[in-house]
Amino acid sequence: MIKVQDFYNELLKNDITFFAGVPDSLLKDICAYITSHTPREKNIITANEGGAIALGAGYYLATNKIPLIYMQNSGIGNAVNPLLSLADKDVYSIPMILLIGWRGEPQTKDEPQHVKQGRVTPELLKGMEIPFQIMDEKSDYEDIINNSVKKAKEILAPVAILVRKNTFDSFLLNQSENNSYELSREKALEEVLQFIPENSVIVSSTGMLSRELFELREKHKQSHEADFLVVGSMGHTSQIALGVALGKPSKQVFCFDGDGSAIMHLGNYAITGSISPKNLKIIIFNNGAHDSVGGQPTVGQWIDFPKIADAMHIKIFGSIRTQQEIKDTLPEFINFPSIALLDIRIKKGARKDLGRPTSTPLQNKKLFQTFLQK
Repeated sequence: MIKVQDFYNELLKNDITFFAGVPDSLLKDICAYITSHTPREKNIITANEGGAIALGAGYYLATNKIPLIYMQNSGIGNAVNPLLSLADKDVYSIPMILLIGWRGEPQTKDEPQHVKQGRVTPELLKGMEIPFQIMDEKSDYEDIINNSVKKAKEILAPVAILVRKNTFDSFLLNQSENNSYELSREKALEEVLQFIPENSVIVSSTGMLSRELFELREKHKQSHEADFLVVGSMGHTSQIALGVALGKPSKQVFCFDGDGSAIMHLGNYAITGSISPKNLKIIIFNNGAHDSVGGQPTVGQWIDFPKIADAMHIKIFGSIRTQQEIKDTLPEFINFPSIALLDIRIKKGARKDLGRPTSTPLQNKKLFQTFLQK
């Protein structure tokens, strides 16, 4: 495997000192190393991948130095517009290095939501005319970095490094910034589920949250039919929930979102607030981290979600952080006669033996639709 320290030092040798992006599970070790060894103002974990491209472009304009933008290949979709209408050589011609984790690479085992994305990733890059090299644990990383920087300077446009699974050696992020809240996400979720009325609908965000929801249903021998598990499409959970609420006004709909997901497309909450369906309730499980991809920090616990929701004309029930506060708040929150939002502050992390849904996304969809049509 490639040592993250060596890879990072080679980037510095090539005068790459500014980093931005959204963490990825295949890149979690190099991202953790960058976070631990780079000044805060030189490594920005952005709301979404498109924002990272724009941020890198601004930094290049100001310094004439090439930035490195990291992302999972599923995030390319967020980045397409600024890559083609901002950084492209036919527009502003801005060089940058894209470090992309290749989830769902053909002939590798991965989750269903990554299979199609992995298969088409090389063709997406080719279609955008972005030169790329593939890197794995046996690659000459020095040569790849040097060639990438040389190519970016030559064409004055983005170039990519597509990173295979198990390319980097392990590096654990310093967890000293961990919070001291009482509840884990799973414990908070289990407590919340006790108050959700029967016949209600839950739309839960991608990552650990949906995995824990699935396992809690199994633990308590409950049906999965009322749960839509958003295994991909990060940042869009609230709009899926809004669509369900508008399409089925007879059902009470609960959107279980994560702070990273909510931040990724926060403008969606303004649209939701402008419509304000009476049957929609939003709960943000806020641990201030991208838990599914190594615990990289978000700004989730630095911002005030209730104040943001209030400005978007969504009724707020504050930020709570204990089991007793859940017991005290949930009945009134659930019975409020219009849209409302609750922010639950929780600890980072998840249990190591947490499984994944045993049903496929298509099975989940069919069961969910059948439930809605009852």
